[in-house]
Amino acid sequence: MNTLTIENLSYSYTGSDRKALDNINVSFHGGKVYAVTGPSGSGKTTLLSILAGLDVPTEGEVSINGTKLSTLDLDQYRREQVSMIFQAFHLFPMLNVIENVSFPMELNGIEREEARTRSKVFLNSVGITDDKHRRFPSNLSGGEQQRVAIARTMASGARVILADEPTGNLDKENGQNIVDILKVLAHENGYCVIIVTHDPQIAAQADQVWKMDDGKMIPA
Repeated sequence: MNTLTIENLSYSYTGSDRKALDNINVSFHGGKVYAVTGPSGSGKTTLLSILAGLDVPTEGEVSINGTKLSTLDLDQYRREQVSMIFQAFHLFPMLNVIENVSFPMELNGIEREEARTRSKVFLNSVGITDDKHRRFPSNLSGGEQQRVAIARTMASGARVILADEPTGNLDKENGQNIVDILKVLAHENGYCVIIVTHDPQIAAQADQVWKMDDGKMIPA
C-alpha cells in the first residue's frame, strides 16, 4: 500500500520569518482520495510542491512507504513514485496523444513499441478512443486533455497522484468526469490521490478532507 507520511514539517521561504507550512503531521494512504482545501496563500501549493520533491522542507520529513525523501534521488522519485496533474494540463504541444502518454514509459527504459501498446490501454481506460490517439493536444477539448494527462500519470507507474486544481479549467460535467476517474483509480486500483481544490462539491466526494489555514493543516 502506498503511503505518504509527513512528520513535523515546516517550510519558510528564503528571507521570510513567516512559516508557509507550520508543523504538519499527516499520512495519506493508497486506496483513498484526499482533498486539501483552504484560501489562496494558505500553503496548499507549497505542500504539493514538497510532496512532489520539488521543494525541500525547512524542518521535518516526508516519507514514502517508510523511506525518507531526503535519502532518495528526487528525479527518480518523480519519474517512478509520484506524479502530478495540473489545472493547465501541461501536455507536450508538439507530441500527439500517444506520444504524450508514451513519454514517461520511454523515459523509464520501455521500448517505444511496447510503450505505444500500453498507452492505448491507458487512454482507452479513461475514455480516449482510438480515433483521437494521433491528435495533438490543441485538437482536443479541455476535458479530453485532462484525461490524457491522467493516462500519462498512469503510464508513469507512479501510485501517488498529486492533483492541483485538476478541474479548474473544466465545466461542471467534465470536471465531475475527471473526479470520477480519480476515485476509480483510488478505490479500485489502490492509488493514493491527493486533490487540492477550491470546489466544495469536489471536496465533499473525498474520503478525507484537510483544510489549510495559515500554514497549518486541520481535519475539515
